[in-house]
Amino acid sequence: MAFDWRPFLETWSRELIEARAYPDLPAEVVESGWLGFPPATDEQLTLLETRLGVMLPPSYRDFLKVSNGWRQTGTFIWRMWSTEEIDWFRVQNRDWIDAYLSPFTSAELNEELLLTDEEYLVYGEAQDPVRYRVKYLESALEISDTGDSAIYLLNPETVTADGEWEAWLFANWLPGAARHRSFAELMQAEYQSFGELD
Repeated sequence: MAFDWRPFLETWSRELIEARAYPDLPAEVVESGWLGFPPATDEQLTLLETRLGVMLPPSYRDFLKVSNGWRQTGTFIWRMWSTEEIDWFRVQNRDWIDAYLSPFTSAELNEELLLTDEEYLVYGEAQDPVRYRVKYLESALEISDTGDSAIYLLNPETVTADGEWEAWLFANWLPGAARHRSFAELMQAEYQSFGELD
């Protein structure tokens, strides 16, 4: 079942604005009560998918159809990319990937990352952010700026039966990845986290 983005984002926008999470919001954004942008067009989405050579996961594609990018989601991420800015993590942040991969030889990486699916596919409070498959950084899609040493990534290596990609809050201070089954689940968790910090 598709996630209903518009009311969710309207509520989050209103709460972020009321919490004064943004010190420098343009007056017209505050007045509008909307932290998003105009929706991505079908043409923009097609151009993005053609450029990347993949079909976007459904909940993320649906999000972009409501808002082509986003302002701050809370404390750690200050901007989510538009269709024109989204790119592979390895293109935008090669040094960051290398810093995580460099301690390992190829053999060690392969061995270290051989977590069984039973060990890897753990979500929610039982998940250990340090236990993730580091090599997936190479194929991750970057969908936000680097906020407070943190970034949102989509992982095309772990896909659900309905086409959702695993979604990560990847941060040096975790250290590692807080992983979710889909982009929609990541955003719901981030909204809950914002509410707890507020």
